[in-house]
Amino acid sequence: MDDGHGRPAPRPPGPRPDVAAAHRIVVKVGSSSLTTSAGGLDADRVDALVDSLAKYEAKEIVLVSSGAIAAGLAPLGLARRPRDLARQQAAASVGQGLLVARYAASFARYGRRVGQVLLTSDDTSRRAHYRNAYRTLEQLLAMGALPVVNENDTVATDEIRFGDNDRLAALVAHLVRADLLVLLSDVDGLYDGNPATPGTTRIAEVTGPADLAGVDIGSAGRSGVGTGGMVTKVEAARIAAAAGVPVVLTSAPYAGEALAGGATGTYFHPTGRRARGRLLWLAHASVPRGALVLDDGAVRAVVERRSSLLPAGIARVEGEFTAGDPVELRDGAGRAVARGLVNFDAAEIPRLIGRSTRDLARELGPAYEREVVHRDDLVVLRP
Repeated sequence: MDDGHGRPAPRPPGPRPDVAAAHRIVVKVGSSSLTTSAGGLDADRVDALVDSLAKYEAKEIVLVSSGAIAAGLAPLGLARRPRDLARQQAAASVGQGLLVARYAASFARYGRRVGQVLLTSDDTSRRAHYRNAYRTLEQLLAMGALPVVNENDTVATDEIRFGDNDRLAALVAHLVRADLLVLLSDVDGLYDGNPATPGTTRIAEVTGPADLAGVDIGSAGRSGVGTGGMVTKVEAARIAAAAGVPVVLTSAPYAGEALAGGATGTYFHPTGRRARGRLLWLAHASVPRGALVLDDGAVRAVVERRSSLLPAGIARVEGEFTAGDPVELRDGAGRAVARGLVNFDAAEIPRLIGRSTRDLARELGPAYEREVVHRDDLVVLRP
């Protein structure tokens, strides 16, 4: 049976036993669910969320929490979230301590310890940093602590506009090999239009992109203290589902019901299999510092054969970057076909272009016999 548009008819909402069976869960909560509209933490809201999570003692929970900037507004006398980066960072610096202290006090009511983990995209796209982030989170969970993860807004630049931590939560879910991602919003799920408009309906399940065709997702949230909205949450759900992690999108008051496998919110079924985690970060979290334009043969080798990028396939270098930075790999028309971590500085590459690694090693030394971008540090962006 279909829905009249060639798609399978949606199943009626009901209990989700696979969700209830999830052992390791990443929960993301946004600023609007934790703070007042004027800024400043709402202790009752924090306690209510903690009450919902703490009762699941047998589960391992990683909490990705926004709210640092919003929590710092009132203490600094700011009436609204500032637009300039310097004051955002200042608010985050004040608010982050308040946020974690509030979580620590609230979880202490249940004898639970929390540990703060601040991340930037570099911490998880670079190989050594990725391993360190994974080990820290694993050890906290092994020792019975609940990690509270946030983006390091006090020093982040481009990353501070990271989709209100929604995308971060999807990537953390993959990093820790979670069984489930729960995204908590100020709306109790995804609707087929503006939820405030009469006649709109909550979408109970999403099995793939076709289920969202024609759905008006909207834009920013309504609270004014965060940066995300339904768009970033749906994008985060898509990233996680494509990496094999199921997702429940609902509102903070229904957090407990969501973890219990209830029919609350919108359930995004996994659409893909788990990939190598660091490459997921490279694709979705890294900010390219420059670009390498490839000839047609190199594009085919990278995209079709998943080969490393060698100097012989490079036609041009764009931008300023250093070894280890993320760069885009582009075809002759300027389209990004892949992204990778480069092994040379931008200033070094022009003299390598079009030459074989054997010739370069003979002339310049063995350090130049390596790939410009190794296939283990490369992710294809389009087939």
